[in-house]
Amino acid sequence: MWAIISILVENKTGILFKVTNLFRSRNFNIDSISVGVTENPAYSRMTITTNSDEKQVAQIVKQLDKMIDTVEVKQLDEHKTVYRELCLFMIKLSNANDSMEVNKIATAYGGKVHDVKKESLMVELTATPHQIQAFEELIKPFGIIDVARTGVAALQRSGS
Repeated sequence: MWAIISILVENKTGILFKVTNLFRSRNFNIDSISVGVTENPAYSRMTITTNSDEKQVAQIVKQLDKMIDTVEVKQLDEHKTVYRELCLFMIKLSNANDSMEVNKIATAYGGKVHDVKKESLMVELTATPHQIQAFEELIKPFGIIDVARTGVAALQRSGS
């Protein structure tokens, strides 16, 4: 089961280590993590995605909720949540037509093309992890030189 966990924490030194260490000590893997200061500089929001069964996710949420520096922990329902990830792809270009083809694919996924060179170009894509994976499958035949991903950022929809 793919899970999105949102954690509001006090913005203190070492909190990222404490949270990730909790996952490590329970032998749970973190697929992605993003952290940023909220509208109140005293707090940060962590968004963690993981693949675990329901029991394991419930256990980690309970353990996170018990931490002193934790203000709020929620497992987000992906159907009631807006979640996105930023990804940069450096893609190989073998010929002039490749640039046009990659550009078409990027446009279809709402991506932006940057840093176009004779032998490569970069695509910036902000989408769900599933959409990023689908885009990646389409551009693999061109040759992916490098990839950088930010991790998922998520907020629950109003009224959810």
